[in-house]
Formats: sequence, structure tokens, C-alpha cells
Amino acid sequence: MQKKINTDEDTHLKLMRLLEQHPNISQRELAEQLGVSLGKTNYCIKALLDKGWVKIQNFQDSKRKLAYAYLLTPQGMLEKSAITVRFLQSKMDEYERLRLEIESLRIEVSTEELSRNK
Repeated sequence: MQKKINTDEDTHLKLMRLLEQHPNISQRELAEQLGVSLGKTNYCIKALLDKGWVKIQNFQDSKRKLAYAYLLTPQGMLEKSAITVRFLQSKMDEYERLRLEIESLRIEVSTEELSRNK
């Protein structure tokens, strides 16, 4: 059985996917999209920066004071792919466990109905 993807890795994957799609997104918008606090968003971005998976480009001539573009680095793209594979495997394992549990419950319900109807 595959190791379950951890919560930080799940958040990092969601964050990297958002940054890839919307490089000019603000941290406040990221926090809203991720459903986490602005502080956690800042913490996660810093973690990705420290790992070298994301770089920030500052636009000095922007009308917004703090206009940044968050760009995935080549290493970040590789890590995003690796995390995606682990995430997908985790979800497939979870799906299989649920499928087996549902099938077991269906059999249990059918057996109980048969015994009540006798």
C-alpha cells in the first residue's frame, strides 16, 4: 500500500497548481482559494521558495505596491509532477478501500433483508 500523502504536501501541490495557472495572484487570493489563513499561505510560499521550487519576480513599475509573479522553477515543476503522482496513487488507494467497503456493506444489507423476509 502506498504511503498517504501528507497535509503539507497536499497544500504545496494545490499551491503550486494555483501559482502555475495564476502567477500574478495575490497571497490573499491564494489563501481564499486554498481555504487557509493568510499566515499559512505565506508560510507555504516561503517553504516553496526555500526549497527552490518557486521564485518571485517583482514588478517595480506596477501600479500595485507589492506586485509579484510567482514562477515555478524547473525543480518545482519536477516536484509538482512527483507530488501529483503520489497524490493520485493515494486517491486511487482511497477509492479502492471505499469501493470494497461499499461492496461489503451492500452484501451485509442484502443478507439482513433476506433474513428479515424469511
